[in-house]
Amino acid sequence: MQGSQGPNEHETVGAYALGILDDAEATAFEAHLAGCEWCAQQLDELAGMEPMLSALADLPNSQGTPAIGESLSARPRPGLADRLVDEIAERRAKKRRRGFYLVAAAAALIIGGPTTVLAVNGGDDGGGGKVEQARTESPAKAAFETMTDKVRATDAGTKVHAVVAMEPKAWGTSAVLELKNVKGPLKCSLIAVGKNGVRETLTSWSVPDWGYGVDNATREEAKNPLYVNGGAAFKPNQIDHFEVMTFEGKRLVEVDV
Repeated sequence: MQGSQGPNEHETVGAYALGILDDAEATAFEAHLAGCEWCAQQLDELAGMEPMLSALADLPNSQGTPAIGESLSARPRPGLADRLVDEIAERRAKKRRRGFYLVAAAAALIIGGPTTVLAVNGGDDGGGGKVEQARTESPAKAAFETMTDKVRATDAGTKVHAVVAMEPKAWGTSAVLELKNVKGPLKCSLIAVGKNGVRETLTSWSVPDWGYGVDNATREEAKNPLYVNGGAAFKPNQIDHFEVMTFEGKRLVEVDV
């Protein structure tokens, strides 16, 4: 650490940021700052806070004492600048913690398992409002493209086309569905049917009026397939087939494994 090493130099950062040090004090602190990472970090925490600090510095106290800029006797009471630094640092820490929680929540939505639904296309929010189309590839589609074990089928009656990509997991099977040529409004589920006859719902979703993966659609977003991911307790070799079913019990397509 370079420069003067006075015992209170670490406590001077708040006063330096407020601009209330005299020339000699400021010069001594700047020499100390050149070699002190802690003070440099504290000063960086105050970046962008100059207007607020200036406003605080210009306010008279409750006894009507002149503002700091008008009289040296009106300097903040001992410790005030340091308390400002501590308060600002705590506020910044809270914002960082809140940002971390939001990132964690977003990650949980992405890898949350069977109930997570992720589509690549935008559209209507259901109430007539426009939803901005996704600019980046969805995690479900990205996972679909990396999986090599895929089965597919097109229903002769409904013309709905489905591809199911599978990947074995310690807990069962992770699956991603690519769905095309389906129009709404519908509510649907992807169901795995085991060789023992047991049925498991992997995930559910809604289909808007214009649909998904419709080649001759007038709406651009309707041309995009739907990608949804889910999971089943079955191992891949325990699954007989998959079914895409409406909530009303109509089977849109069956995909044999």
